[in-house]
Amino acid sequence: MMLLDIFDPKAKPRPIGIDLGTTNSLVAYVRDGRPETIADCDGSALVPSIVHYARNGAVIVGDRAKRLAEAHPQETLVSVKRFLGRGADDPETRQLGPYAFLPREAEGPDVVRFSVHGKAITPVEASAEILRNLKELAEEELHSVGGAVITVPAYFDDGQRQATKDAAKLAGLRVLRLVNEPTAAALAYGLDAKRDGLFAVYDFGGGTFDVTVLVLDDGVFQVKSTGGDSALGGDDMDRLLADELATAFGLTEEVRKKPAVVRVLLDLARATKHRLTDAETVTVPNPFVDAPASAATVTRDRFDVLVKPLLERTGKACRRAVRDAGVEVAELDGVILVGGSTRVPYVRTYVEALFGQAPLGDIDPDQVVALGAALQAHQLEGEGEKEEILLLDVLPLSLGIEVGGGVVDKILPRNTTIPTASKSVYTTQEDGQTGFVLHVVQGEREIASDCRSLATFTLAGIPPMAAGMARLEVTFRVDVDGLLTVEAREQTTGKVQHVDVKPSYGLDDETVEKMLLDALDHGEADLQLRRLLENRVEAGRLAKATQKAIVVDVDLLEAGEKETIEAALTALIASAAGEDAAKIKFRMDELDAATKGFAAARMNRAIATAIAGKDVGSIEATVEAALGIEEAHARHGAR
Repeated sequence: MMLLDIFDPKAKPRPIGIDLGTTNSLVAYVRDGRPETIADCDGSALVPSIVHYARNGAVIVGDRAKRLAEAHPQETLVSVKRFLGRGADDPETRQLGPYAFLPREAEGPDVVRFSVHGKAITPVEASAEILRNLKELAEEELHSVGGAVITVPAYFDDGQRQATKDAAKLAGLRVLRLVNEPTAAALAYGLDAKRDGLFAVYDFGGGTFDVTVLVLDDGVFQVKSTGGDSALGGDDMDRLLADELATAFGLTEEVRKKPAVVRVLLDLARATKHRLTDAETVTVPNPFVDAPASAATVTRDRFDVLVKPLLERTGKACRRAVRDAGVEVAELDGVILVGGSTRVPYVRTYVEALFGQAPLGDIDPDQVVALGAALQAHQLEGEGEKEEILLLDVLPLSLGIEVGGGVVDKILPRNTTIPTASKSVYTTQEDGQTGFVLHVVQGEREIASDCRSLATFTLAGIPPMAAGMARLEVTFRVDVDGLLTVEAREQTTGKVQHVDVKPSYGLDDETVEKMLLDALDHGEADLQLRRLLENRVEAGRLAKATQKAIVVDVDLLEAGEKETIEAALTALIASAAGEDAAKIKFRMDELDAATKGFAAARMNRAIATAIAGKDVGSIEATVEAALGIEEAHARHGAR
């Protein structure tokens, strides 16, 4: 223990790592080459992620706020991380605590707004108070704080990541990077144990579950796949146990819905869960007056039965992540446990059975994420020259845009290593079209309406051209924090539109899991529907072009040719109104055959018009330029 710490005012600010957790949050830094957490004056490194808003305007964070939660359940926000990025109209929101919510605003983003003393408090503002408290804790220890690496669940979507960054900005922090929690844990473990190999990280925290399969290879941490549930954690165990206690106490439905009762039950449930880690049986005195039972007895076996469905949900995500990584369970060199919920004995037993090996628990699962974040911050600020660290994370879900017929063109598939960028080229479907409306979506389904909408924006001001002439290049860029930026550029005019995709709410409970399972369950049906919609779009384009041509170039039609083409047109339009994709394709082929001679005559006229009065050299140059353009379009996947 140091007796004297001399502060140098010219000392360089120290980078920090922050684990913004659902139940507890921590801050850490690197000292003498080793990461360590920063404790408060009571010697505890865990800061409860609880914020209390007093009537006099004071904001209280941590243990003091926790002690006020029972008496002030609606003014004390607990597990606020679970609300980050959620929509105000999300039904799951109302089940996460005894809070009063303000209705959704007519204008503005769809975000949760707590009603506290008549004021609106958002999850971003509450999270900022927790981060500000951690920053102050670090400043007491280090005097001057530099940049911060903040960890997020691997399955946090774009909105939840952006909300975390917004909270950090409000707290006065300079964010160096957002790092996925399992990756940070692997970083701490890998550098501590000096081991290379293929690992699975099982991260079961207070409000989220993540699983990541990654390779550690001489300082390179490459994520192979990731999965999980952004609304599954120890809080769900607490809610199940709280219901069990309420029933054992004999509380009526009306009583157990009161905010103060809900808060007491949840706190009792959490304390009971912790006691069951070491005890086989726990007796819980009834704190409610006039309740029929004086106490409730909970056994570990009963608790295991209650939480088994939650663990089975984690098991599905783990099996899928291993499969997505292209490996077998037997190939794993180890399983790393992260998160306070992994202290539950049944969780460890379940993980061992799931992966066929005892999980690694060398580092405190509550602290390992913050320690890894501190190591990454140390490296990013140029302090870790001796340890070269490269983190390669991946996208949890595919990103794309809605194209003709409502289908999705996936520009960046899930499990793509980030940072990354990709582009595709599109064209217009209507003559005289002067703009593009781009709908950015996230998910695995083939149809846009079955995926999650991220953003919609318009690129306008394009001169009217014939259908298919405009060229729209759409570029997706995902940075190291997993945040998406979209650029749309019309190539013939140079018109450009940028948008930082910042959705107003995140994925609700089980949405990510449901997205992936639905993609598997409905894969064949989705592909059939995609073919139908694409054929309908192509049939409409072909019909319009043909109708226009037989009017403009009617003099080129031979005797009886117009009637044949119109009959094929009628049959195509009728088939496009049906549900048979193959029939639409057949009718398009029929129309193509019926217009073959007419199309050749139109092409000859166009060529004759183009070369009239020109010499051979200029014609060859024009043709070569045109061929070059078409080859470029083909290389860029023009549509």
